[in-house]
Amino acid sequence: MTADLPISRFPVPSLAEMPDDIRERIEAVQEKSGFIPNVFLALAHRPDEFRAFFAYHDALMDKPGNLTKAEREMIVVATSNVNQCQYCVVAHGAILRIRAKDPLIADQVAVNYRKADITPRQRAMLDFAMKVSQSAQEVGEPDFETLKSHGFDEDDIWDITGIAAFFALSNRVANVSGMRPNPEFYAMGRG
Repeated sequence: MTADLPISRFPVPSLAEMPDDIRERIEAVQEKSGFIPNVFLALAHRPDEFRAFFAYHDALMDKPGNLTKAEREMIVVATSNVNQCQYCVVAHGAILRIRAKDPLIADQVAVNYRKADITPRQRAMLDFAMKVSQSAQEVGEPDFETLKSHGFDEDDIWDITGIAAFFALSNRVANVSGMRPNPEFYAMGRG
C-alpha cells in the first residue's frame, strides 16, 4: 500500500527534531489543511534550504498581481506534468481545483493544456511557461509580444518565468528524492 512507502529517500526528521520556526510553520499548515503536505516534511532535513525554498515559493505564489492564484497554479501543473513530477502535479492539481472552483481543470491542464477549458490568455501564458520550462534559451522578443497582446505586462512575464523556473527546480528535487504526494491531495477539490 502506498501509505506505507517512505515519503522521501532522504531523512525525514520528526517534528520534535525541527527548528522552532520550521515546526511552527508546518503546524500552521497542518492546522489549516488538516494534514502535513509531504513536501514540508521532506525538505525539513535541510533547514536553511527549507527556509529559502518556502520564502521564494511564497514570494511567487502568494503575491498580488495580474495573475490569479489559480493561473499561478495552472503554470505549476502544466510545467510539472512535462517535467514528470508526480508530487507537484497531484498536490498543485488539488490546489488548482480549489482555487479555480473547477473539479475538471487540473486534469485537463495536466494532460494537455492546449485542449483544456481555459481562455486564450491562459493558453498563451502556459505556452510561454512551457517554453521557459523546456527551452528557455529560445525565448525571444516574439514571445514577449505575444504575451503583451494578451494583456500581460513586464511584471506578469517575470512572474510566469519565475514560477516555471522555480518549479523546474522543485520538480527535480521531488523526482530525485522520490517525494510521494499525500493521499489527501487526490480527492481535494473534486466536488
